[in-house]
Amino acid sequence: MSVVAPPRGRGRARRAAGLGTPTVLVPPAVLALLFLFLPTLALIVRTPWTQLGRIYGERGVWTALRLSIESSLLATAIAVVIGVPLAWVLARVRLPGVAVARAFVTIPLVLPPVIGGVALFQAFGRLGILGGAIRAVLGEDLPFTFAAVVVAQTFVAMPFLVITVEGAFRIADRRLEEAAATLGASRRRIFTHVTLPTVLPALVAGTVLCWARALGEFGATLLFGGNNPGVTQTLPTDVLTVFSNDPADAPALSLPLIAAAVIILGALRERWLRPVAVS
Repeated sequence: MSVVAPPRGRGRARRAAGLGTPTVLVPPAVLALLFLFLPTLALIVRTPWTQLGRIYGERGVWTALRLSIESSLLATAIAVVIGVPLAWVLARVRLPGVAVARAFVTIPLVLPPVIGGVALFQAFGRLGILGGAIRAVLGEDLPFTFAAVVVAQTFVAMPFLVITVEGAFRIADRRLEEAAATLGASRRRIFTHVTLPTVLPALVAGTVLCWARALGEFGATLLFGGNNPGVTQTLPTDVLTVFSNDPADAPALSLPLIAAAVIILGALRERWLRPVAVS
């Protein structure tokens, strides 16, 4: 006795019929979308477009933007230099305490930015754990300097890079590394010529996310670096100053950060925004 299987198209249609969107999910989904979209739309709509020349000329926007770009790029470079090795250790080393180290890496992700600034003061401030050593090396205290801005941005942004790259190291195909080892390649050469190229997409994505977070950092930067125009005033802290004095001009200063966000989303669209096809 033979059993005739139903046509593939009919079976697929029956499965698809049971996978429709539940009606109850649509209203909260639309509400969530509006909740996330409306503030950005309001920011763009309320921008005094006819006054941009005056605002950008009077508010020191370009200086603050230059400091933001310079500090965020330096913070990202530091994060790459020390964060990639940390990601490799967290992904590959099997020693007691690695799980605790991974937990500490994620703390800046959930720590309120202002608390992050307080923590930086306790570590690197005048009376901090390393305050005396820093003063002996630099000849001055670290807080309220441009270097403090870079330190604050690195502290807040580096976890984005570490977590992204660690995941890539963890799932990378180690057979390529083993093959290179059997051919006599050194550990350093395997890491630079085999492992890193394997995780390059994740490294690029993590670097961009790290830079974006550093560029938009506000709380820890304000508390630890200060808000001194031309020295430590980044664009996010400049927005606070303008909002305190003339709220109507504040949306205009937000435009460069919105533009940066759009560029970042465009750069990461293949990795983060492309729908996943399930076969």
